[in-house]
Amino acid sequence: MLSKDFHQSRVVIVDDVVANNRLLESSLRAFGLRNTISFSDSAAALEWLQHNPWNLLLLDLDMPAPNGFEILRSLAGRDRSASPVIIITALSDTANRRTGLELGANDYLSKPVDLPEVILRVRNNLQLSQASQNLQAANQTLEQKVRERTAQLKHSYSALMRTLRRAAAYRDSETGNHIARIGESAALIASAMGMENDWVELIRQAAPMHDVGKIGIADHILLKPGPLTDQERQIMQAHPSIGYSILHDEHPSSLTRMAAEIALGHHEKWDGSGYPEGLSGEQIPLSARIVALCDVYDALRMPRPYKAAWPEEKAQQYIREQSGKHFDPTLVAIIEGLYEQIEALQHRLSDCPQGD
Repeated sequence: MLSKDFHQSRVVIVDDVVANNRLLESSLRAFGLRNTISFSDSAAALEWLQHNPWNLLLLDLDMPAPNGFEILRSLAGRDRSASPVIIITALSDTANRRTGLELGANDYLSKPVDLPEVILRVRNNLQLSQASQNLQAANQTLEQKVRERTAQLKHSYSALMRTLRRAAAYRDSETGNHIARIGESAALIASAMGMENDWVELIRQAAPMHDVGKIGIADHILLKPGPLTDQERQIMQAHPSIGYSILHDEHPSSLTRMAAEIALGHHEKWDGSGYPEGLSGEQIPLSARIVALCDVYDALRMPRPYKAAWPEEKAQQYIREQSGKHFDPTLVAIIEGLYEQIEALQHRLSDCPQGD
């Protein structure tokens, strides 16, 4: 008798001779296989096999179209381990045997069959099918656990980012709405560039961290109402490196990796005159180039205690003038088509009633 584990395995028999089907089906039932189905019409069999789950196929080769070879070709995309095929045929020559195995059969028996041998081959192939299904189920469970863990980590990283953003906003004269606008406008530019959705979402979350390094700048410099001295300016220009140190990790997530590169690079300039490393052109990470553009435009358009908001035309003209100097020319061309959306975003997330 076959193991009880196999009793509900679905075994399909395809042979155009009805007597052969009945013999195999009755033999399998006698050994405990209760879920067998047989076809003498090979076309009907193929249609059923392509649209229903099964664990094992016992297949004749010499049949009216589609013959066994054609059925094997039609089933070429199946999982050979989960749905094995045993050829049972009178075509026992070497060429047909080789062809059947090349087309995806797992085993080959010649007629007239020895029924005890058939049962042994059936058992072996059902063990293969069951092991494959168990492995697939285990993999699916593992993948689900990985997805859940990944979602938890993403939530944790996002929560950490929000906490650091709030800390940076409390220390600086900038508002929470400013950092939210930087994230949203950076995502607009990334989307307009055709970046993948995951990358767009990353920069939306990472961009607001650009000035987190200001946490490490003393209040008398960070909050000074007047111009900075050369020494104070030098200290202030350390905030990108401080931000990178805060966000950089030996085992970073994609979010913290991008946030760190933005923090370090958002004061670099296209022509190499920025800080802290004097990078130029595409040496500057794309994420940092995008945030630099968004940060400057937002700063120009928003009122501050030490300046009035620049009018749209003046701010946009300044951005054009800085193309190839401060900013990546490609990004300047892209933002030209986004000003209406960015202005709407600034009104929606305004710090206070905005003047022109």
